[in-house]
Amino acid sequence: MATPASPEPRLDSVVAIVAAVRDRRVTTVDVLAAHRAGHAATHQHLNALVQLRPEAEAEARAIDAALLGPGAALHRPLAGVPVSVKECFPVAGLRTTLGIECRRHAVDAADSPLVARLQAAGAVIVGKANVPQAMYLHETDNPVWGRTNHPLAADRGPGGSSGGDAALVAAGVVPLAVGTDLAGSLRQPAHACGIATLMPRSAVLGDGGAFDTMPHLTVVRPRAGFLARSVADLALAAEAADVPLVAEATAAGNGLRIGWWDDAGCVPASPAVSRGVAEAVARLGAAGVRLVPLDPAIAAEAAWLHLAILAADGGRHVRALFAGSRPIPGVARLLRIAALPRSLRPLVAAVARITGRRLEAEAMVQTGPRDAAEVAALALARMDLAARFAAMVADCDAIVCPVSAVPALRHGTAARLILAAAPCLLANLLDLAAGAVPVTTVQPDEETGRAPSRDPVLRAAAATDRGSRGLPIGVQVIATPTRDEATVLRVMRLIEVPGST
Repeated sequence: MATPASPEPRLDSVVAIVAAVRDRRVTTVDVLAAHRAGHAATHQHLNALVQLRPEAEAEARAIDAALLGPGAALHRPLAGVPVSVKECFPVAGLRTTLGIECRRHAVDAADSPLVARLQAAGAVIVGKANVPQAMYLHETDNPVWGRTNHPLAADRGPGGSSGGDAALVAAGVVPLAVGTDLAGSLRQPAHACGIATLMPRSAVLGDGGAFDTMPHLTVVRPRAGFLARSVADLALAAEAADVPLVAEATAAGNGLRIGWWDDAGCVPASPAVSRGVAEAVARLGAAGVRLVPLDPAIAAEAAWLHLAILAADGGRHVRALFAGSRPIPGVARLLRIAALPRSLRPLVAAVARITGRRLEAEAMVQTGPRDAAEVAALALARMDLAARFAAMVADCDAIVCPVSAVPALRHGTAARLILAAAPCLLANLLDLAAGAVPVTTVQPDEETGRAPSRDPVLRAAAATDRGSRGLPIGVQVIATPTRDEATVLRVMRLIEVPGST
């Protein structure tokens, strides 16, 4: 990426940009120009920043003019920082299409609250990033904007549903991005692209004013959060957005007690994923953290319960978004499965088991349309699981575990590999602060090693491992119920690879 002429070696981080703009070593206009050049150089490959915001340059000039006033920098903690936002966030004059043909001309009348808050902090919203169609998959592809590629591998995607933003941050097109997470949609693409993310609790930022594709949900909700290349950048963005962070930025781990597991649930973890957790745990131990191995079974239970809650409307609200438009094949397949009555599911599951599709059979039984009484029962089950989890981690500050069972997905496999992101769902179900931080990359001898299987999900996981050398691997950090975003950031700082900040 081209850089502005200044004494700075590279202005590729939130922290560096804010310092340089504040000290008037570079202007916001220059920073924006450099990042626009980065977009121009990478767009043909990435196709991630799909709506450019015409007002960005005028706003950059206004920020530079405002910073000439006394004390102005104190009120603009993100002054000069280019930011992309997920396509689901309203930005005045741009469009919220969700990748659906019938929404091509759905122009946003006003900025979402989180977008307005970032602008007030001095950030320059450069535009909107691509999303999966209806935000229904962990693959960023749709007929309105096309397919987004992984920055390092054209045959793979950056994940989703905040995949466009993750690709932009990883490629250096923007240093900071805003996304949402309902089922791993921040953490899964951060892991896939080798960047960091923070998902605050719902009471902190809520959904930031993003478009709500599943209004039937009450006990779980999508949450807004940030994507960046370092934990320091995340912390600065969170503070600027009024996320309350207690001063826990100490480099030492003394006093912390961290539980961990390397299990990824029903899809066994790739060798590199397991090693990534081991390396993260080793770094924490070296920093003086007390480490506690925990039973991962509750995370798998939480994943199935979360999926049951998400699917309780049978996909009705997402289906209504299409209004006659045709879903892409992966989304159409999932919507057909979602609508299947629960009375038919045992029979379909039995056939799936006979034909070797064990995981699809389990998903068929666990999910599906539910009436009001059954939805209430799911809410009670969530409360019971929350109580058991709280008791299990009562002496811990956070949990370290996988983000996904596999590295970045190949194009066209997300509908098959939904369960790969099961490790993310515990934090979503229980409304816990969480994040992800890069740890390592896949080594050549880690592209194989799975047991042979007839199950198409496990075969897809094995195919994902093959050819994955060099791709990023992250780990997830989940705050326990009595801890918050500051704890997540503190633990991620200790795990973060030295020199990445």
